Amino acid sequence: MGSEKLFLQSIDAGYITDFSAQVTLVEDDKIALDRTLFYPLGGGQNWDTGTIDGPNGKLQVSEVRGREDIFHHVGQDHQLEVGDEITGKIDWQRRHEHMRMHTAQHLVSGVVYDNFNAARTVGNQIHTERSRIDFNPIKFDEEMLQQLTELTNQLIDANHIVSDEEMTRDEVNAIMPPERTNMDLLPASINQLRVVKIGQSIDLCPCAGTHVKQLGEIGHIEIIGKKSKGKGTQRISYALGEGEISVTPSSKSI
Repeated sequence: MGSEKLFLQSIDAGYITDFSAQVTLVEDDKIALDRTLFYPLGGGQNWDTGTIDGPNGKLQVSEVRGREDIFHHVGQDHQLEVGDEITGKIDWQRRHEHMRMHTAQHLVSGVVYDNFNAARTVGNQIHTERSRIDFNPIKFDEEMLQQLTELTNQLIDANHIVSDEEMTRDEVNAIMPPERTNMDLLPASINQLRVVKIGQSIDLCPCAGTHVKQLGEIGHIEIIGKKSKGKGTQRISYALGEGEISVTPSSKSI
């Protein structure tokens, strides 16, 4: 059965920090749950941290990994057993930084594709303080990076809505070129996709990550590094500056 991924229920689910679950597997210092809000490492996005409160007290979640069964690293002395009921709480600051960074990545990738000869995103890593995107084929100069920054920040200032929905591969391909959405990287057996949409037509991309509900939450981006990765690939690093719309997590638990 695996773990139910509560963070994928909707964009709004990314703002919920508290949940209840049951332990389904125990392996040394890590446990799997029947349902979880903790995002595991994947899709270029780093994992959530937080706490799990069980029969023997509160435990720190230091790392989260897995695809079907999602394992939460809680230390060797957790004393949890299969069937134990727990409550979990996400570290909101870290979660929201990842949400801001990941939505910014979609935005930057879309702006680059639309304005710089359809250069594709061929890799990305989402962290809290700085993130990076690899593009190919492209060779950025300072003027291009300045234009990229300005165009991206203009879209952020317009505070477009970010939403998600289920779509088929054909429906996505009818709207966005497959090269832009990296459709070729998805297993051919997967036809029903969760897609993240920015505005009406700014960007549309299959993604299982967590995202903000409106671009204004991101704040302005700042490009802080550029390096060549060979064969026409360049990596840009970016950070998020001031000006973001402040939000608080949802008070509800699931």
